[in-house]
Order: sequence, then C-alpha cells, then structure tokens
Amino acid sequence: MVMSLKENIMSKHTVEKIGGTSMTMFGDVMKNVIVGSRKECELFNRIFVVSAYGGITNLLLEHKKTGEGGVYSKFTENDPTWKDALEIVRKEMCRLNRTFEDIGLDIKKADAFVDDRIQSIQACLSDLIRIRSFGHFKEADYLPATREFLSALGEAHSAYNSTLILNANGIKTKFIDLTGWKESKSYSFNDMILNSFKDVEYDKELLIATGYTKCNEGIMLSFDRGYSEITFSKIAVLTEAVEGIIHKEFHLSTGDPKLMGVDNVQIIGRTNFDIADQLADMDMEAIHSQASKEMELKDISIRIKNTFDPEHPGTLISRDYISPKSKIDIICGRNDILAIEVFDSCMVGQSGYDLDILAHFAKYKISYITKNTNANTITHYISEKYRNLNKCLADMREALPGAKISTRKVAVISVMGTNMKIPGFLHRAAKSLSDEDINIIAFDQCMRQVNMQFIIERESFKQAQIALHKELVEKNVKEI
Repeated sequence: MVMSLKENIMSKHTVEKIGGTSMTMFGDVMKNVIVGSRKECELFNRIFVVSAYGGITNLLLEHKKTGEGGVYSKFTENDPTWKDALEIVRKEMCRLNRTFEDIGLDIKKADAFVDDRIQSIQACLSDLIRIRSFGHFKEADYLPATREFLSALGEAHSAYNSTLILNANGIKTKFIDLTGWKESKSYSFNDMILNSFKDVEYDKELLIATGYTKCNEGIMLSFDRGYSEITFSKIAVLTEAVEGIIHKEFHLSTGDPKLMGVDNVQIIGRTNFDIADQLADMDMEAIHSQASKEMELKDISIRIKNTFDPEHPGTLISRDYISPKSKIDIICGRNDILAIEVFDSCMVGQSGYDLDILAHFAKYKISYITKNTNANTITHYISEKYRNLNKCLADMREALPGAKISTRKVAVISVMGTNMKIPGFLHRAAKSLSDEDINIIAFDQCMRQVNMQFIIERESFKQAQIALHKELVEKNVKEI
C-alpha cells in the first residue's frame, strides 16, 4: 500500500481539467488560464489534468462520432494498414508540435518523445500479431490492454509538450505521467494517483498530469472515452482539492448560443450535481456523471469556466444549491434517440414484465434516457450509438414472441432547473411547442421536478429548443 498524502497536501490547491479542443490552442490556454492576471506566487497550488489534442484519440482508436477506424480498430480487424494509421498519428503529432514552436516548444525534444513512443507501440503491436498467429491467445487477453496503451499516448503527448512550453516560459512545471509507460509494476487506481503525487510541492511547482491513468482496474474498461474526467475527479478527491475546475471553449449557458443566438442565452452561474447528472444524460459534456459522484460525496464543488473569458467566475456546480428564485437552468436535447416500444396485450397486471426487457439491455450494456408505460405498453428511449442494438432487439423479439416490438427515430428536449416546483412551467412549455405546431409524441417528468422531457419528431429538434428557450428563459420567469 502506498503511503498517504496527508502530510503533503496543501489545503488550498485546485485540480483543473483542460479539454482536447482547448489544448490544441495551448497558447490561449497559457495566456488566459494558466497565467492570466496572476502574480508569480499565484501560479502554483494547481494541478492541470490534460486531454489529448483535438482529434488525436479519434486517430488512435476510432472517430467518436462517425466510427471511422483508427489504429485500434484496424488492429482488431487484422487490417494490415494499422501501421499506416499509426504513421498518420505520428505525422499529426509532429505537425501539432510545430504549431507550438512560437510559444516555446522545443521541437527536437517534442518530436523525439513522439518517435520513441510510436516506435515502441509499433514494436509491441507487431509482437502481439506474432503471438496471436499461434492461435493460443484469445482477443480478450490482449485487446483491452492494447486499447489502454494506445489511448495513453495522446495524453502523454499533450502533457509532455505543455510541461516543456511552460518551463521554457519561466514557469516551474512538473510532468506527472500517469500512463505507467514501460512501468512493470502495476497499481490500483487510487494507489497510482497517491504514488504519483506523494513527493510533489504544490506551492512551488505547477503540475501537469495526463488525463489517462494506468491502473489494475483498466480505466478504459470501465469508462472508455470518458476516462480523463475520471482521472480529474480521482485526483481532486485523493489530494483533497478545494475545488475542481473544468476549462471549456464556451460558458455553460441556458441554451446553445449558436442556436438561440449569443445575445439570447444567459450564463447559468450556479447549479447543483443533480442538474449535472441530467446534463450527462443528454450527452452534454459538463462533467462525466461517474466522475462527479466522488466529488459530490466529498463536497468538492466543480466550476465550469470559459477558456476565452478568464475573468468570469463561470458556473459553480455544488452539492446542495437550489436557486432562491424559480427559473430554468438550461434547455438542451438529443436527436439521436430511438424509441423502443414493446406492446403486449397480456402485459397488464403482470409482475416483472419490465424486468425481462431491462435484462436484455443489461446484457448488451445499453442504458436508457427515459421511458413511458401504460397498461400494455412500455417504451424505452435510448441512444442509437450502441453497436449491439440490433442484436439486442433480435434477442428481445425471440424472448417475447407475444409482443409487438417496434422502433421509431425521435428526439428528446429537456428543460432543467434546480427550482421548478411551481405551477405553470409545464403549461407554458407545452403551449410554446403547440404554438409552433410541434407535436409532443410523449412526455416525462419525475416527482422531484428538476427536468421535463419532451419526445418530439427529429425534424422539430432545433425549432423546439428555440421555442422553449424564448418562452421559459428569454421571458421573465418571475411573471409566472
């Protein structure tokens, strides 16, 4: 067991997360986030957890949105072009290196770092191909580990570069490599963090940590592409940070400024972890729902800040906050939803019918966003992103031969707020949609009344958000 950090923890440090798109604009990050208007003595007592540069993880694994294959996908499919894909990664990393030369990056060192890791990874993957050619090794024995160390490369690259740049600019910075590169000893997630931070001097050096952490549990096995926020959360909890800060390219606002208009949205300012969970369900990347849980339990607040508006305090997410005034925090939605409707006239009065459906979802690791039920119909609304969805539906139809199982492509719009428990919100929301001739296919609201979810046709996705935002945000809510 690794020694505790208790003796080394400074009670005033923060842990801050920087996303991939922001990392690609590291000059702005350094100017606005890391330095800003701070005096030299104010630069420290901060840990920065960094993501890979924008697009790199897509090249290493697969494209997050389109599914286009990267190095990992080609390797798993025995596609010999995986080496070409790895060379594309190397060239892109070296190209990115040159975009930071004017802010102090030592190109020779940065390229050497990339070349060393790429060459080692290629040698390792080639060895795995030779081993699996003997037919005695199952893919389950090596593919998870392959996905892990490929993912780690992106964060190691960006964190190493950031350390070089900051030191070149006179800011004492330490590279915390959590990727366990060529480290034969293995640790639990907690011990990997504790061991890596046990000797740091919070008040004398800036700390740049990789968003990927090598651990016995396999961080990607549990969290896949959301691992950097899990690392951010774990570091905050184990080092007892006073606050976690996530730097994004935008403010957390009442709606999408590109859709509603920049002048029509408002910065949320304050909300709670419950709303953060609802946002995660809508695929809004405020904070990974599992990443926020430990911080919530430890009462460590999370602040969402805009990289390009550094003087603004941003939006604070805390455990017990409830708005003193009734208002809507945010209107957002998803248009990748598939309604799976199970109709069975024999369902009425049966105990556990829903359990049979959920067992199939659990088997294929499918979670649902919301659901509606009546006497003989159960409808679950899920994301289309699940690869095994068709297999799941086929199994359901075989297991429930008396049921009619149908699917329909829809969108869901969610209206959220910490204080919505007054009459009138639902009426105004439904009327605003009706006035725009938008049909509400289905509706859901829990008794806690922190969100309302409207199921609508996909073609009305943008129009519905605009209508709801105009009525519930742009008009004065106090008039209700």
